[in-house]
Order: sequence, then C-alpha cells, then structure tokens
Amino acid sequence: MQQPEYMLGVDIGTTSTKAVLFTTQGQIVTHHAVEYPLLCTTPGMAEQDPLQIYEAVLSTIRNAVGASRVDPARIALVSFSAAMHSVIAVGDDGQLLSNSITWADNRAGAWANRIRDELDGHAIYLRTGTPIHPMSPLCKIMWLRHEQPELFARTARFVGMKEYVLYRLFGAWLVDHSIASATGMFNLQQLDWDQGALSMLGIGPAQLSALVPTTHHLSGLAPAVAQQLGLAPATPFVIGANDGVLSNLGVNAIGPGQVAVTIGTSGAMRTVIDTPKTDPAGRTFCYALTAKHWVVGGPTNNGGSIFRWVRDELATAEAGAATQAGTDAYEALTKIAEAVPAGAEGLLFHPYLAGERAPLWNADARGSYIGLAMHHGKEHMIRAALEGVIFSLYSILPAVEDLIGPTTRMMATGGFARSALWRQMMADIFEREVVVPESVESSCLGAAVLGLYALGKIDTLEAIGGMVGATHRHLPKPENVALYRRLWPIYAAIPKLLEQQYRQLSQFQRETAISDPG
Repeated sequence: MQQPEYMLGVDIGTTSTKAVLFTTQGQIVTHHAVEYPLLCTTPGMAEQDPLQIYEAVLSTIRNAVGASRVDPARIALVSFSAAMHSVIAVGDDGQLLSNSITWADNRAGAWANRIRDELDGHAIYLRTGTPIHPMSPLCKIMWLRHEQPELFARTARFVGMKEYVLYRLFGAWLVDHSIASATGMFNLQQLDWDQGALSMLGIGPAQLSALVPTTHHLSGLAPAVAQQLGLAPATPFVIGANDGVLSNLGVNAIGPGQVAVTIGTSGAMRTVIDTPKTDPAGRTFCYALTAKHWVVGGPTNNGGSIFRWVRDELATAEAGAATQAGTDAYEALTKIAEAVPAGAEGLLFHPYLAGERAPLWNADARGSYIGLAMHHGKEHMIRAALEGVIFSLYSILPAVEDLIGPTTRMMATGGFARSALWRQMMADIFEREVVVPESVESSCLGAAVLGLYALGKIDTLEAIGGMVGATHRHLPKPENVALYRRLWPIYAAIPKLLEQQYRQLSQFQRETAISDPG
C-alpha cells in the first residue's frame, strides 16, 4: 500500500507565523504558531524585526513537523503564504540595514499624497493594481529616498519579508508575482517590474528581487538546516503567494461571483477573475494568484485589531475578570455585546484607528463614535465597534461589484469567523448567506494546495473544493437587516463629511505626539 503524503503550509503574518501540516486531502494533522511584536515607538511607525520573524518561521515548521511524528520523507512540500507590502533594506552581502516596514506603517503618507496628486500616481495604479497609499512599497521606498537618504544610498536591495526568509534558506533573492503585484512596482500586463514606477523612485530592477511565478519551487536545503527543521534536504519549497489571494483559494472562493471576506488583524474582501483588471476610480487592488487567477478587492486597516483595542482600552475590567475566571476575554466581551440589539440603539463607530484603506484610501482618517447619548453604556460601545468593522468591510462591496458585476456566494474566514455574533452581523449587514469553512487557516491551506498544483500533483486549483467543508451557515435576519439598512446611509456619509477634520486632527496628532522612549 502506498504511504500517504503530507503538505506543510506556512503563513508569515503580521502578528504571527503559522505552520499547518495537512494530509494531501486537506485534513489538519498538526499546527503551530509563534507571535511577535509590532514596533510602534514613533507616530505612524509599524515595524518588525526580520530576525525574529525568520526564527519564528523555523520554529513553527520544526514544531509542526515534530509534533506530527510523520516520516520527513512523506512530507511532499512546504509552501508559503505571506503578508503583503513589507519593505526591508539590505546590503550587498544580504545584511539587514533596516527592520521590516510593514503595511501598517503610515510614515509615507505625505509622499503617497504627492505621488497621487503630482506624480501621475493614478497611471501607476492602473498599470500595477496597487492603490497609491502609504501601505505600498512604492510609497515606502519614495519616503526612504527622501527622508532617510543615507540609508537609501547604502541599500543594495529592497525586499519583502518572504524574500528575506527564502534568501536565508536558499541564498537567492526571489519574489513571486503575487507579492510583487502588491508592491505598486509590478506591471500586471507585462509581468515585469514597471519601468515608470522604478524611474520615479530612482532605482533599477537589480535593486529588487528576481521575479518568478507563484508556482516556482526550490530544493536543496543545507543538511544542517533540514535537520533543524525536521525535513528531508530534498523537500521542495514552493514560493507561494500573498496571504490575501491564498485565503480566497483556501476557502474555495475562486469561481465567478464568489467572494471571500477575511478579518484577521486587518480585513479584506476579495473575488477572483481570469485576467488582471483595475478600477478607473482607483478603489480596488488587483493581485496575482496564478497566470489565470487574479484577485480583485479591497482591504480595511481595521479588523481584529479593533476588538483587541476594545479589550485593552474600554473593557479592561471585564477582560481581566474573564481571564481570572479562566474564560476567553473575547468571548466574554462578545456576550456583553449580544445583550444589545442590532444597531447598538443608534450608536455608530467608524473603526479608523490606523487610518483606512479601501474604499477611502485615507491614511489620515480617524476613528469616532457617532450618536452617543445618555442611554448608551459600555455594552453599546462594544457592539458598535464590532458592527463598525463589518460596516467598513461592507463599504468595499460596491467598488468590487462595479468592477466585476454582482456577487453571489460569500465565504468568511479569519479569527473573527469563530464568533457566531460577528458571523451573524456579517449576514445581516451584507444581506447574504455567510458560509464559514471548516478550517479557519485558509491561507495555510491555500498555500499547500497551490504547492500541490505547482508540483503537478493536482491538475487544477478547483481540487480545493473537496478539501473545504462548511461548518457554519448564517442567513440574514429580516428584523436586523431593516435596522442596518436605516443606519448604513448615515455610516457611509460621515467619512466624506469629515475629510478636512480627519486631515487636521491627523496633523495635530503628529505635531503633538510624544514618542515612546522604549
């Protein structure tokens, strides 16, 4: 009898790296995760230590493989997912010259505005599919060139986090088309670095990694590294794609009109089309999955991070009591929110604590409670914050449907999908059935399945359909839908009315902020 094979999906995320070992039928065997901090010691800064993340990748692989007790020879592949938009400056011999500047870093905001308004940024977006925003490496490198010229001059290469990990493992600077398509420097039609974008930045292709398809694979781990990871030296490593597009694959939302909604630290709504397409109004992104699968959609800066802020800043007593009682703090806060009716009795929360991406693309946007009255308590503020995250995601839907037409099936994934309350909120606000797949680790599963496809072990990505089971289905509740329909126009109008005030407050905060001495 032929021995079963296994596949390892590794997701290098913003707050943690996860490694999940699957059977080739998609069942989870073992998983392991390692968290790491986000460094935010000055206003707008959001950096991470690349060495810390590299060690997290090694640790998660080692622990997931070790806990499985699977013969390393039966692990058919390792395939990667990674967060987008990171930039690391490295020297000639690969030495680190900077931390990893993450998508959440807003210090390039002024340069993003200048690129958009003065340097033909919209034309760059139309060619590259990445909206002009401080999240993008395009804007980050422009900021480094002008604000940190000494570092810029010493930099031999600008790379992302996954590129650095693969360089450490295999000694080659490579970037897949998917991560590259999220840089603002990759021409979607030519599948090459965009000369206009690079010329504006004053860099050449030699200062970026070599481009390869998402199906590209490497092998030949050094024996010492293979032993450290618990893998056979000949194990193929598939370069994979970015976490967003792989999440769509991992929940089997790759057919026409199918939408994946993810809420992790941040959030996103995405759908798959067969050729690259950008939005004349600049509201959506377009990223590569394969040559025949392109993902369009929009990201929101504010997802699970909002719930964490609520826990840490508004509900410390309740969270502390839950921890002392041995229960999950988030579950306790969810129960508090459940006691409040849909719509939080007229309290709205705009969750722009870290600015906002789609559809506003406004790094200066700021969070706010609107409608506070004497009858509102902390429980209303908790509920309104959770609803605000879903409203923010819902605001992306019109831009997506303007581009690709009506959407039908909605798959939900990410940490929020564990919450029945949030799942029901989504069904009610979107007025659609929401389906939650069996595995919430969709990016890891997507990476693993892409790996099977890359190595010719499956003929089509549609094979994912036999690996994704639905465990939760939520239908809209008419009484809640009616309330949200009344509130939605109010919610949507407020960010437009406050654009000038957002800009003024953001400027005030930058001028008066006190840096963290730590």
